[in-house]
Amino acid sequence: MKISYDKLWKLLIDKKMKKTDLISKANISSNVLARMGREEPVSLESLGKICFLFGCKIDDILEIKSINEGGL
Repeated sequence: MKISYDKLWKLLIDKKMKKTDLISKANISSNVLARMGREEPVSLESLGKICFLFGCKIDDILEIKSINEGGL
């Protein structure tokens, strides 16, 4: 299983926000953002804070892919 946060990164671009803005506005740690950058899982609490900030659902910011998807 692989977690992709590409939807979140695109959302940040669309909102003209930097990753540092996300840290302060969603009240998440830089470690959470680093884990997301490495496509690692993060807590539901952190995902909930991001969804609350943008008024969206979890599937609007992440996608779960199988390991075999994308030729891996």
